[in-house]
Amino acid sequence: MKQLDHSPIFKTPLTPYLTCTDFTVSKEEFTILLDKETNLLVTSPRPNDSDLGAYYESDNYISHSDGRKTLFDRLYQVVRNYTLTQKIKLIGSFDISGKRVLDIGAGTGDFLAACKNHGWDTTGVEPNTKANAIASKKLLTKLESDIKELSGKQYDVITMWHVLEHVPDLITYITQLKKLLTPNGTLVVAVPNHESYDAKHYGKFWAAYDVPRHLWHFSQKSIEELFSKEKMKVTKVLPMKFDAYYVSLLSEKYRGGKMNPIKAFFTGLKSNLKARGTNQYSSLIYIIKNA
Repeated sequence: MKQLDHSPIFKTPLTPYLTCTDFTVSKEEFTILLDKETNLLVTSPRPNDSDLGAYYESDNYISHSDGRKTLFDRLYQVVRNYTLTQKIKLIGSFDISGKRVLDIGAGTGDFLAACKNHGWDTTGVEPNTKANAIASKKLLTKLESDIKELSGKQYDVITMWHVLEHVPDLITYITQLKKLLTPNGTLVVAVPNHESYDAKHYGKFWAAYDVPRHLWHFSQKSIEELFSKEKMKVTKVLPMKFDAYYVSLLSEKYRGGKMNPIKAFFTGLKSNLKARGTNQYSSLIYIIKNA
C-alpha cells in the first residue's frame, strides 16, 4: 500500500475524513483524508500502481462491459444513450479550429463511436484490456492503453468522462494533458462532486467514493487550483443531473443490502433541487481552456 500524507496541490497536510468499503470488488476498507485548504479528498493508503488493475476486475464494473443482464444494466444503457447525445452536442458547441477528439478512459467505446458518426477524427485511450478489446472492435481501430503513447500529438478536444479520479500521479498527468491539447483546444473533465447533497446524505456509503478505484475526490476549488498550476482555466461548470439518481441507487444498495428505487429517486431529486443556485450537483463537468 502507498501512503500519502500531503495534498498534491499545495502540499497541505492531510487529516482523517472517513473510512469507506470497496463494495464492488474486494470488500476491503480504505481511508479518505482531507486537504482542508482546497477541500480535496484523498484515498490513502491506496494500492500500489501495479496492483490497482485487480480492483477493476469485476462484472459489476459496468463501464468496462456492455452488459444488459439485469434491469440495472439495461437502465444504465438507456441513460448512457441519452447522455451520449448530450455529450456530442456539448463538444460540437466549442469554438475550436479542428475536429480531432481524444477520449481518455474510453471504456467500451460508445462515446468515440458517436463522435465518429458525427464526423470527428477519433483517438481513444483505455488501459483495461477487456474494455479496450470491445472498443477496438466497435471502432475498427486499436485504442491506446496509455497517453504516453500519444507523445507529440495534439487534439482540439480532450474528454475525460469520470476518469481523472482514477489517475495515480495527478500533477504529472495534468502536465501531459496540457501538452496534448492544441493552444485553443478544450479539455472536458467530468468527476463526482463530494460536496453534493447525496454525498453528504449517504456518507461512507456514497457510491461515488468507489474506493480504491477513485483515488481523488474533487471539489470545485480543488479542480480550479489543480489546473491553475498548469496555467489552465475552468471556463464553465455544468451539471450531470442523472448521476444523482444512479449514484443514489447504488448507495441505497451499499447501505441497506438491496436497491431501493423509490428512496433513491427522491434522494436524487432532492440532491438536484438543492444544487440549484449552488451548482453542487452529484457530478460536474468542467470545461477547461489554456489560460
